[in-house]
Amino acid sequence: MKIKICGMRESENIKEVAALSPDYMGFIFYKNSPRYITQIPENLSQEIKKTGVFVNEDYDHIMEKAELFGLQAVQLHGEETAELCDKLKNENLEVIKAFSIDEEFDFETLAPYIKATTYFLFDTKGKNYGGNGVTFNWGILQNYTYQHPFFLSGGITIEHIQEIKKIEQSSLPLAGVDLNSKFEIAPGFKNIVLLKQFKDLLQ
Repeated sequence: MKIKICGMRESENIKEVAALSPDYMGFIFYKNSPRYITQIPENLSQEIKKTGVFVNEDYDHIMEKAELFGLQAVQLHGEETAELCDKLKNENLEVIKAFSIDEEFDFETLAPYIKATTYFLFDTKGKNYGGNGVTFNWGILQNYTYQHPFFLSGGITIEHIQEIKKIEQSSLPLAGVDLNSKFEIAPGFKNIVLLKQFKDLLQ
């Protein structure tokens, strides 16, 4: 089970999160987010995949940030096309395409993205592009019939551990979890003790 911790902003807090050795760390390059970041600390472990989070940005802008900060993955949270995802994947970037899920979501719309992405990320449909801090009804995932791996996101807390483990043990291709707002002291500032507790309980 992979752990992705997303939305850090302060240099020292980022280093403290990195010391927990998550699989992915997400840095948000969306200016309307309270977790928007302009600089990533250098010398982060190469074992942690630095992931840039973007919303409806073009190829050139994403690649500029990827090269500047040595990103190993990108997470796309807008209405990005499968063609853009494929183009980025061909740059040796892992591509995580986020989709906002509610009771009406049609999983068949994901088909064009399967070959163009590394992972899907399922978040809760809300007024914001992610960061809504609310959990969707995970029972909806029973309608997901593909074997393309996905991350689970949206308001995840320590209280969800057992439910996450049940999904992991099911036939669903759950690759990992994306942790953000419920592990914060303030927007962009993570609670290290709570994150460590989650990681220990998940193992």
